[in-house]
Amino acid sequence: MIESNSVLVIDDDPSACEVVADTLESNGFQPFIANNAADGLKVLGRNNIDLIIVDLGLPDMDGLELTRSLKSLSKAGVIILSGRTETTEKVVGLELGADDYLTKPFEPRELVARVRSVLRRSTSKSEITGEQGRIYEFDGWKLDINRRELTDPDNNVIEITSGEFDFLKVFVEHPNRVLSRDQILEFAYNNDTPAYDRSVDIRITRLRRKIEPDPKSPQWIKTVRNAGYIFAVPVVNVSR
Repeated sequence: MIESNSVLVIDDDPSACEVVADTLESNGFQPFIANNAADGLKVLGRNNIDLIIVDLGLPDMDGLELTRSLKSLSKAGVIILSGRTETTEKVVGLELGADDYLTKPFEPRELVARVRSVLRRSTSKSEITGEQGRIYEFDGWKLDINRRELTDPDNNVIEITSGEFDFLKVFVEHPNRVLSRDQILEFAYNNDTPAYDRSVDIRITRLRRKIEPDPKSPQWIKTVRNAGYIFAVPVVNVSR
């Protein structure tokens, strides 16, 4: 099956780039290669990129800082590919907006599965049957499912990552109901669970920072001890 998705690989290791590019191409993706952050940003600016794979150990820019820049410049999904196995690196990467984190060495089949998983839930794949035109409103905020857009009560568009959108969508579709972490992942990804399950807590923390009046004392996304989370606000499904 032809995927027809373009994937930018930013890694200063030529042999690693070759392995990743061959793996992607053999599975129907169109790979682009850059060996440093500067070249990666140039490729991104000149091409329609659907997903970006970033190595953390780049010669001209820290990979985490590059991840932050990529998420601000593009709606493409981002997978961090690194030899660093520390939990802190994973947490920071996800907090900066990365959609997944894969450590080296990796199995080619796992890489392809991760790429497909992120693409399925990325902004570029938002034309979902039955979701056209649906808008959820809560306390003046609006979540547009078709546009994958969040606006505040003053009608300002709030920057939101693909993963944050998926979680907020789950909450507005299941308001005032306690959801376990497993349920949130199941509703968000249809059993296509990200490998790093702590991303649930990380993305909810990020969502609170963006929509809660006081993120340290959340009024809407509340923690239910030993159970999960609840979206404790009335939600209205508004039709255009």
